[in-house]
Amino acid sequence: MNTVTDNKPKLTTSAMIASIASEGQRVQAAPFGKALVELAAKRPEIVGLTADLAKYTDLHLFAQAYPERFFQMGMAEQLLMGAAGGMAKEGLVPFATTYAVFGTRRAYDFIHQVIAEEHLNVKICCALPGLTTGYGPSHQATEDLAMMRGVPGLTIVDPCDALDIEQAVPQIAAHDGPVYMRLLRGNVPRVLDEIEGATEKYSFELGRAKLLRDGADVLVISSGILTMRALEVATDLAKDKIGVAVLHCPTIKPLDEAAIVEAVRARPRLVVVAENHSVVGGLGEAVAAVLLRHRVQPAGFELAGLPDAFLDAGALPTLHERYGISREALGRRIRGWVG
Repeated sequence: MNTVTDNKPKLTTSAMIASIASEGQRVQAAPFGKALVELAAKRPEIVGLTADLAKYTDLHLFAQAYPERFFQMGMAEQLLMGAAGGMAKEGLVPFATTYAVFGTRRAYDFIHQVIAEEHLNVKICCALPGLTTGYGPSHQATEDLAMMRGVPGLTIVDPCDALDIEQAVPQIAAHDGPVYMRLLRGNVPRVLDEIEGATEKYSFELGRAKLLRDGADVLVISSGILTMRALEVATDLAKDKIGVAVLHCPTIKPLDEAAIVEAVRARPRLVVVAENHSVVGGLGEAVAAVLLRHRVQPAGFELAGLPDAFLDAGALPTLHERYGISREALGRRIRGWVG
């Protein structure tokens, strides 16, 4: 009989959709919705569309501010993308929102044929990327980057935090052509404006990677919420005299190859690619291809992504630990690789 008492608080089903923010962490509410409302005041051609998910993509703020420019398409993601393409042909700049699984898996052909082939100015912003929900494979978009990287001419953005999102919105609106952006919604952590050991003040630039902090032993190349985790791990490992550099790649396509090559060539150290995505077809494989093409040989190379599997349903903190992308789990993985 097990007589050990577990003193940890029992996680409820609400933890399946919990914020990715840690307890006590600074957050910003609805950065995407607020940034879009502000931008639309100066850009009357911007319209908002969603597939019955305005509240859950923070597009409801746009709907309240500009009801005549908001279009509720219902649970019809193919229609959402087709309508967005038609509006773009008429000179509008549509921001289309839904969950990442529905926007990519259900509407892929419409994005490919209607939007991307004609290089239309549609901005596709999709919530619940990677493992940011505990609702299981039906809602976990762990392969969205692999799918979208294959679409010719499609720009792909994977922001880390609220600052990334609010600065990315006007830049993707100004970009000529289709964009797929992974969307963090609700109370989103804000970390990039207060980085311990920062090399310089951070600002988002479409198509550019940024070295957030330097370190002699490990170079973590990351995107999305794994950049936040990498910064946390860098702080933890510094206590053990392990120097961790973090290169943030918020633009997945086109990838900033020059910054990656420069960072890897800077000194011999272990390279770890950390991403909230399957190890198949995401940032890790893209970075590996860059290094191979440029004939750059790192001291070591490891992928810290999600496994090639259908993931479990459950509480987010449990799943992040189970699949190696929590602060503690990522730290253990890097410690083990460093040896």
